[in-house]
Amino acid sequence: MAKLERIIRGGDFRGLLLRIEQGITGGNVSASLEDGSDFSDGNTRCSVRVFERYSWIGKNRVSLNVTLFQGADGVIYLSAITSGGSQAVFVKVNTFGESAFLEKLEALL
Repeated sequence: MAKLERIIRGGDFRGLLLRIEQGITGGNVSASLEDGSDFSDGNTRCSVRVFERYSWIGKNRVSLNVTLFQGADGVIYLSAITSGGSQAVFVKVNTFGESAFLEKLEALL
């Protein structure tokens, strides 16, 4: 599992979400947006997206969960966590696919 967290000040919530969706799914032939949820209450917003792609190195599928939260102050908080990049039963090995998926998101930011 790999994790990325960022605080984005002065950003456009909808624009950032769209950039992430298009950047992740458009950057890899096997990447797909599996599902998402959106919540809002006044100026507070939260969006969750789950992406999946095939990892050629690990020969398996990896997922990327991205959560964006914007409070009333306008600051955007991003949390992204990958999973699924291992073929081992008891020990996590070969997490290259997870790291590469997260690096793609980091480049978009």
